[in-house]
Amino acid sequence: MIKTPNCFSRNLNAVIKLTLLSLLLVTVLSACNGFGKSPRQIWVGTWGTSPQLVEPHNMPPEPGLSNNTLRQIVRISIGGDSLRVRFSNEFSTSPVTLKAVQIALSAGNGAIDSLSIAALAFGKQPEVTMQPSTAITSDALYFPIKPRTDLAITIYFGETSPNVTGHPGSRTTSYLMEGNRINDAQFANAIPADRWYVINAIDVKAPETAGAIVTLGNSITDGRGSGTNMQNRWPDILAERLVQNPATGNVAVINQGIGGNCVLRTCLGPAAIERFERDVLSQQGVRWLIILEAINDIGQTPDSTVAAKVANDLIEAYSQMIDKAHEKGIRVYGATILPFKESFYYKDFRETARATVNDWIRNSGRFDAVIDFDSALQDPENPLMLLPETHTGDYLHPNEAGYRLMGEFIDLTLFEKK
Repeated sequence: MIKTPNCFSRNLNAVIKLTLLSLLLVTVLSACNGFGKSPRQIWVGTWGTSPQLVEPHNMPPEPGLSNNTLRQIVRISIGGDSLRVRFSNEFSTSPVTLKAVQIALSAGNGAIDSLSIAALAFGKQPEVTMQPSTAITSDALYFPIKPRTDLAITIYFGETSPNVTGHPGSRTTSYLMEGNRINDAQFANAIPADRWYVINAIDVKAPETAGAIVTLGNSITDGRGSGTNMQNRWPDILAERLVQNPATGNVAVINQGIGGNCVLRTCLGPAAIERFERDVLSQQGVRWLIILEAINDIGQTPDSTVAAKVANDLIEAYSQMIDKAHEKGIRVYGATILPFKESFYYKDFRETARATVNDWIRNSGRFDAVIDFDSALQDPENPLMLLPETHTGDYLHPNEAGYRLMGEFIDLTLFEKK
């Protein structure tokens, strides 16, 4: 038998100990650096709409929502492996009961892919009642989904409120059926309504590199003049470009435009300065904000004195919003107000107010960047007017070509991770 020298044994033991320590160190470092672990995920808003009190002429069609079934279609921006949906009863004065809610892939014209149906729960219960002035978010649901997918949210309602929280400017058709039809894949003979009711937002679980843009605005952001069911508002065009661009593929767009909205006071929907916390700061995963507002504030001024004051007040309101967003780490981009000569809003003193605000947006240095929609859509022959081919005929609202020009004008490098 060969005896191993003591010195060799001692050296061998030392080598073994050193090797074990090295392996332990590698394991610790790997854990610290995330090697061998799944990438961290966060909740990010992939779709949203700003709730408001629905005006009488935009209420649900007969037979109404109570004890009936409504299927609503939305197109998300980025995808994810899980989702949750928020519903709002913020502006109603009575409770609203959701007896059952399902989500599925839309197959078009109110139909759904029956194999994709999944039930939403609220605290593990299928039914929930929203009290007045409240909103509720569903439990997280495993539901892998690709970017820019059309989803159908189907609700079988119990009792609802006589006044309704919703979003009239959906530019997307919803489908109402009498009774409990929540499991019907086909909604044949459904009553159409180009409105959204009670649905508020969808979040997805996405990589921590993902983030969302909120577009805060009025009817021009909400999409008046875009095509019904075409999903071609300027934020939609932007969303399509973002997901197709490798450097911005995980950037979502949340459209928080309200037709007829004002910045400083209640017009249609709460003033932008009042809804800022809800519609911007409280959204999930927001990293950027685009503000395109103020034409309704300016367009409703009665004289030059009021118009000058409104312009100054708008600048102050923008400053407040910028400061609040920056406190949350959100970059803020100012969009210039579009030309409006020949529209029903136009007066020389209102044009002066628009020029004052636009000059501040461009030159104050308060915004992290400027998106100069005014320059992009103005007629070179008459810079106070929109290009003839870009508006609906009212010289105020862009048409589908105008919205495409706006969406394509935006520099995507503004949304690359810094």
